[in-house]
Amino acid sequence: MKIAIAGTGAMGSVYAALLKDAGNEVWAVDTWQAHVEEINKNGLRVEGASGDRTVSDLNATTDIADAGLCDLYIIATKADGVGAAAQEISKIMGKDSLILTIQNGLGAGERIAQFISTENVLLGVAEGFGASMKGPGHAHHNSMRQVRLGEMEGGLTDRLKAVEKVWQEAGFNANAFGDIHQLIWEKYICNVFLSAPCTVFDCPIGGILDNPDRLNIALGCMREAYQAGKARGINFSFDDPDDYALKFARNMPDASPSMRLDHLAKRKSEIDAINGMVPVVSAELGLSAPYNETLSAVVRKIEANF
Repeated sequence: MKIAIAGTGAMGSVYAALLKDAGNEVWAVDTWQAHVEEINKNGLRVEGASGDRTVSDLNATTDIADAGLCDLYIIATKADGVGAAAQEISKIMGKDSLILTIQNGLGAGERIAQFISTENVLLGVAEGFGASMKGPGHAHHNSMRQVRLGEMEGGLTDRLKAVEKVWQEAGFNANAFGDIHQLIWEKYICNVFLSAPCTVFDCPIGGILDNPDRLNIALGCMREAYQAGKARGINFSFDDPDDYALKFARNMPDASPSMRLDHLAKRKSEIDAINGMVPVVSAELGLSAPYNETLSAVVRKIEANF
């Protein structure tokens, strides 16, 4: 399969290396010029949970137009880069090309829909999957649990199963689901539970769980997201969101959400796609989300000084 990966940062680098090692033609696309140059000169090194490998025959570029027509375009940018990536992909994709977008938070499919039909769009959820960049051309793969895949419009199609097979053959624990939106929302409420609270209070996950005041605020954020999902018709697999979110968090007390890591590095975060999206969706449904409104405003104020 010919695959272009738009956004070959930490996670995208893992995707690129493993998919190429499995025999696919892979184009690594990123705006980081030094990263692209290093990949073209010395290959892409990925070490950690998936092994230690250097893939030397990747095609790396800063312009996705160089990749041309592909069978699959994977958008692995941050949320605010999805629209721009989709706009560029729309100029080169074919009628049978698929777009798979894998981001935190909500709204990736809708951002793509601003530029192209969502008929050929797949949504992905990376669960228990962490990575970081050690330098240009060098990524560290921290963990890998599961990649969940689904049609944006729902259903288990032949093309979805074919993409699932490609990921599985590359060594990923990838699984296709008929209702990907349920899985996106189940991850989303956990992201909302931890992202802005850990960032605002500047602490790892354990710093939320061990402090009753912080925990109350974090649960307030999560409950608002859960109620919005229920109102939107999401078929959650559980009835007790507190229990679900707490079980998720207790497995990694020393970890920090990517939003806090962004702030520690003085980078702007994905606040608008995570906690900041809860008030947007809630307003559409006639609900309010004061916890998320407040913490999102604090995060944006902090980022204004970056």
